[in-house]
Amino acid sequence: MPKIKGKLGIEEFYSIIFDGEPISIDDEVMATARKSFAFLKEFARNKVIYGVNTGFGPMAQYKIKDSETVQLQYNLIRSHASGTGNPIPPKYVKAAMLARLNTLSLGNSGVHTSVIETMTTLINKDIIPLIYEHGGVGASGDLVQLAHLALVLIGEGEVFYGGERKPTQEVFEKENINPIHVELREGLGLINGTSVMTGIGIVNTIYTRRLLEWMIACSSAINEIMEAYDDHLSEALNLTKKHKGQREIARSMRSHLKDSTLTRKREHHLYTDTNGGVHVFEEKVQEYYSIRCVPQILGPILDTLNDVERILIEEVNSANDNPIVDVEKKNVYHGGNFHGDYVSLEMDKLKIVVTKMSMLAERQLNYLLNSKLNDILPPFVNLGTLGLNFGMQGVQFTATSTTAENQMLSNPMYVHSIPNNNDNQDIVSMGTNAALITKKVIENAFEVMAIEMITVVQAIEFLQFQDKVSSKTRNMYDAVRKIVPPFKEDQVMYPFVNEVKNYIINHQNKK
Repeated sequence: MPKIKGKLGIEEFYSIIFDGEPISIDDEVMATARKSFAFLKEFARNKVIYGVNTGFGPMAQYKIKDSETVQLQYNLIRSHASGTGNPIPPKYVKAAMLARLNTLSLGNSGVHTSVIETMTTLINKDIIPLIYEHGGVGASGDLVQLAHLALVLIGEGEVFYGGERKPTQEVFEKENINPIHVELREGLGLINGTSVMTGIGIVNTIYTRRLLEWMIACSSAINEIMEAYDDHLSEALNLTKKHKGQREIARSMRSHLKDSTLTRKREHHLYTDTNGGVHVFEEKVQEYYSIRCVPQILGPILDTLNDVERILIEEVNSANDNPIVDVEKKNVYHGGNFHGDYVSLEMDKLKIVVTKMSMLAERQLNYLLNSKLNDILPPFVNLGTLGLNFGMQGVQFTATSTTAENQMLSNPMYVHSIPNNNDNQDIVSMGTNAALITKKVIENAFEVMAIEMITVVQAIEFLQFQDKVSSKTRNMYDAVRKIVPPFKEDQVMYPFVNEVKNYIINHQNKK
């Protein structure tokens, strides 16, 4: 059972969010939270502390009476629970809850321990707050989206429970859960942070890594289908570039292809004197870039993904609200740790590289479908009667359209700041928007990948290469064949594309 100790990694997120592992809270975390709360309560006497005894944002110049400080927190939560649009899927919200819980467990927020206890209970019981996509500008943190989380914690709003959307109060009564104690700054401590954009971002990185694994598998299989020369994947060639990502992609592809009987050695075919009298080579001396340059294309994607993951994990394990309570130094510091620029920039980077991945998949798909390019497959990998049947012609439109949408969505959110909050928030991150758009780009890329994968399998079928491909390609072939039968006659394609997309989203490609 993962234990919250103020430090989480990708592995913990995966086990809790994807595998449904329950969590527990380390005793030291609870002790730290109690100290932080007690210190802030004492420290705030006769002092002006933002969000404890003042209004919020541009209203901070107004002093709040001691008798109204608790009502202030409720007012903040209720007024900011103003999101619209589509609900964020529960998996992403659960990741956001975990990110917020971890931040609060650091002891820099001064919240009551009931916040940590109740949020842990919700995570373990899969009671997921209703949070909408629209509303966050990502600079006083995810104020609007986190307010919907806080609304549930005070026993109000709505949740997803048992696959249904229900009133929070009804679910709390059924599960015997008490709302949190709002005593000091529980409202501000909950909503003033980057946890929604970060939680969504971490799920995005997990899915991107899965997508990259399938991209490597498809790229390797195309090398087999085309009986490509393998020196573009060689260790010797790729070690002449210093980039770790490129080297790792090439290594992974060599591993994928190690027992293939189809890839060829250049020295067996072109580095011999048997070609001395040939003036025009029928076969290409080098493959197209979408086949030959895969390590150079996917390498920077892998390096970027690793960097994004590192930054997001740093954010998860940071205090990202305001003000910051420091029990050791016996002080409270006001600043802007809630600002989401780190996450926003990383999400923009991630969506750019995912779009490039979908572009590579679309070009490889086009190569397979265009008989004038590949010279070995029928047009559109059509296993039926040319002219009468259409093969994979129809789904190419979908792949092209979806790739084009990704290209448009890749414009950065990071530089789209709009001042708001009476210009108190005069430059903002738009980090939550960036994370949600990246989510859409990743989902689109899985669609393109599914279409490419079905086409790869159709090509192997036509060439009767089932027993010649590598064992890893054969595993991929068998998995797709359980979903999509070999077809010569035209079939309605959308159910197959959606099922393969669902398969690759929910299954890791075994390395």
